[in-house]
Amino acid sequence: MLQEAQDTAQAVQDNAAQAADAANAAAPAEGFGELVSRVSEGDMSSDTWILAWETVGQPVLLALVLIIAVFMVAGWSRGITRKACSRAGVEETLSRFLGNMIRYLILIAGGIMILGTLGVETTSFAAILAAAGFAIGMAMSGMLGNIAAGVMLLLFRPFKVGDVVSAGGTTGKVDEIGLFTTTFDTPDNRRIIVPNASIFGGTIENISHHDTRRVAVAVGTDYGADIDKAREVMLAAAKATENVLADPEPAIVLTGLGGSSIDWSVRVWVNAADYWGVMDALTRNVKVALDDAGIGIPFPQMDVHIDGKVAQG
Repeated sequence: MLQEAQDTAQAVQDNAAQAADAANAAAPAEGFGELVSRVSEGDMSSDTWILAWETVGQPVLLALVLIIAVFMVAGWSRGITRKACSRAGVEETLSRFLGNMIRYLILIAGGIMILGTLGVETTSFAAILAAAGFAIGMAMSGMLGNIAAGVMLLLFRPFKVGDVVSAGGTTGKVDEIGLFTTTFDTPDNRRIIVPNASIFGGTIENISHHDTRRVAVAVGTDYGADIDKAREVMLAAAKATENVLADPEPAIVLTGLGGSSIDWSVRVWVNAADYWGVMDALTRNVKVALDDAGIGIPFPQMDVHIDGKVAQG
């Protein structure tokens, strides 16, 4: 019996609380309705003015104050976020994105609070806003994936503007890293825009990351040529090539015995900016040096042997 009485008392309290909440929610609407009724009847007494202040003036004034405060807090928060990101060395594009995101979140939360101040039921509004956000998120999943990839690229910085990169099926110089896409300029001066998700989800080769690069030229020499002499001739040609670094030293590597030639790799180190110029000059110098030394560079060929029979007559 005692337990039943406690349960009953608890139920009464819950019902009373719900009724009080409903009454509080309906109070502004009832007060505004009464105000309209009094004004329409021509009642302009002091009680009517007090009711007008309580139901309209005070909420509107409070809403205006809150609007100003929300915009100030949102702007202040955006500035603080961007300054913090700048001190932490975060990319400018990402710091702007984070600052704007904080600002909009504060504005949305403040808008809901202001609507509640004006007597608007915000519970259902928040639920509708959440459902709309979910639907928009599902519809823009690909775009959001690009944004997430852009944020990762800006955070981890596998490359920067000005680097020569091979990523997302494209090789070129990075012109801009955005939140949605990355822009490349190819060596033949084409502008290519690649979604960030395609870049971050695959292999990224930063070609210009290091200050120096190795140039390797494949060469084949005749089997009849002296191996040691061929090595000396190519090494001298490599050292004489302009813009070749002395450290590490050029190397002539015997890579194999091919079907019609002895295979070599002439390897030198250069500054990254001199790569293509040295590649061209080194290829020419090696060819000229081998020709001057009388060492042939054979091309693929086939020997055909025909067995014939002489007819007896």
